[in-house]
Amino acid sequence: MTTRLQPGDQAPDFTLLDDHGKEVTLSDLRGGKVIVYFYPAAMTPGCTREACDFTAERETFDASGYTVLAISPDNTDKLASFREKEGLDIALLSDPDRSVLRAWGAFGEKKLYGKVIEGVIRSTFVVDEEGKIEVAQYNIKATGHVERLIRQLDLA
Repeated sequence: MTTRLQPGDQAPDFTLLDDHGKEVTLSDLRGGKVIVYFYPAAMTPGCTREACDFTAERETFDASGYTVLAISPDNTDKLASFREKEGLDIALLSDPDRSVLRAWGAFGEKKLYGKVIEGVIRSTFVVDEEGKIEVAQYNIKATGHVERLIRQLDLA
């Protein structure tokens, strides 16, 4: 059973490579708010919709002091292709060994078309300025997710 993070928990720190090969460390973003979301695979329909929605709302998040970090097990080359193909403007981070996914409870058993499999659990977290989890959402639906998150954070 995967341990899930709850509001008030300390966000597990990480350092991952982005699609440009640059290291991104969560704790380096302290003092600002961070949205960390996990998705199964670049260039699939739901993941593309979600990434495009976050990109479309980038100004909304920026204006409210949020940095958006998108994490998948894809390698950096695939992420770079994803960015270019879709015109994405958010940080795409690679977690090929799934260690960060596991630490955040975003990898484990899930149902897919009625079967139980092990994989990425589409999840979103809001981390406050001190590095604490403010919002923890698991098993989210990609369609409409960003719009719901904006309303939940009262950014609209």
